[in-house]
Amino acid sequence: MKKIIRLMLFFSLFFFLSLGIAFASKSSVSLTAPESVPKGTEVTISVNVTHSGNNMFHYTNWVYIKVNGKEIARWDFTMTNTPGSENFTREIKYTVNESVQIEAEANCNIHGSAGIAKAGISVK
Repeated sequence: MKKIIRLMLFFSLFFFLSLGIAFASKSSVSLTAPESVPKGTEVTISVNVTHSGNNMFHYTNWVYIKVNGKEIARWDFTMTNTPGSENFTREIKYTVNESVQIEAEANCNIHGSAGIAKAGISVK
């Protein structure tokens, strides 16, 4: 009887953990940055990450920001160092001396990325 109860508990736990993964999504991002600034202005670039179902087995495992094709910021996460929330934001300061193209992407350790977000900042 104890084996049957243990087996039922195991399958119940497995079922509930599976539900979280079943309703999960790919990690997606959006960027927030000014559209134009005077040359030499320090701006804040924000990447907003959305990922349903974050837990220690299923989480956003990395996020990056690139400016003109060069990675300027990266955040890596692990099962013991998760982002902490399904929706989170990371920010970086950047001095704009010329017009720039910004890209950001995030990745789910199981489902992958929903794609790259792009934005641009022009110099006035």
